[in-house]
Amino acid sequence: MLDFLFTGWGAFWMMLVMVVPFGLMFYYVIYRKSVVDSGPSPTPRSKLSRLEGYWLSAAFVIFVGVNLASLKFMPLIAAANASTSGEPLQEISLTATSWAYDISNRQIEAGKPVRFSGKALDTQHGFAVYHPDGRLLFTMLMMPGLTKSTTVIHTFKDPGTYKVRCLEYCGIAHHAMADELTVVKSN
Repeated sequence: MLDFLFTGWGAFWMMLVMVVPFGLMFYYVIYRKSVVDSGPSPTPRSKLSRLEGYWLSAAFVIFVGVNLASLKFMPLIAAANASTSGEPLQEISLTATSWAYDISNRQIEAGKPVRFSGKALDTQHGFAVYHPDGRLLFTMLMMPGLTKSTTVIHTFKDPGTYKVRCLEYCGIAHHAMADELTVVKSN
């Protein structure tokens, strides 16, 4: 329902809603104590303790609420939700070697979850997928010698050609380690 608050520009504005009031309150307190009244507060200590308790309780409730609401956007939780949704996953295995990817399938259906399972054979490699408009969608790190594959589950929403890049320096031709995935409309 309020997903826009935790993705893209919504996340930026949400951060401002959380930080700006704190900054203004901080500035107000510092200004009051340094310019207006630098002496001890005339407010009784018992009243200050109660106000501090209310303020800290409100800040704690807001902080916990926002964090709980944003949990489903964490990559591991989003992937777990996709894998347990009952919808069949498109499986793509990939192997990263010196400056190239061996990808089992480069054509993906939009709107269906895809599980990418990858291994690195020689050195540390990255697998970063970029939306056609240039946004980084996800990345995974593959290290040689691991017994299990690194996996990421992602659902592509928009058809198009998605760029794949290695974001881990893997040697002299690292800059040439690129590939493409094609996302098509589902049937």
